[in-house]
Amino acid sequence: MTYQRPQLRLAPSPTAESHAFWTGGRNGELLITRCHGCGHFFHPPGPACWRCRSTDVAPEPVSGQAVVAAYTVNRQNWIPGLDPPYIVAMVELAEEPDTRLMSNVVDVAPDAISIGMAVEVFFEDWTAMSGEEHSRVWLPLFRPVKPT
Repeated sequence: MTYQRPQLRLAPSPTAESHAFWTGGRNGELLITRCHGCGHFFHPPGPACWRCRSTDVAPEPVSGQAVVAAYTVNRQNWIPGLDPPYIVAMVELAEEPDTRLMSNVVDVAPDAISIGMAVEVFFEDWTAMSGEEHSRVWLPLFRPVKPT
């Protein structure tokens, strides 16, 4: 199954805290906020670590390797141009399994995805609407890791 980019996506409007996450893909980097107080990653990005409450946090690149923790197959046509079926998944990052992202998993048939499947990040470049100004975002999507 080969992924085909949809005609339309609802792109985010990055905030000061999430800007690095949504634009890291420009350089092929998945940037996840890390606490310099306790060393843990966390997502979504925020001004303070939810574990230790430190405000010494900043985005850092991670490998982009993950496993599928949970998923659902959407079969309803909710967004014109984003044709079903498509997979919405929660993936656990290799660096820290309790750091999870919601995204789409592509290049896999809906009946072939499974919990624990190894996936890797790639990015789609989109233009987002932020009030009156336009900005580019790089949406992190995941696909199965190809066997080597």
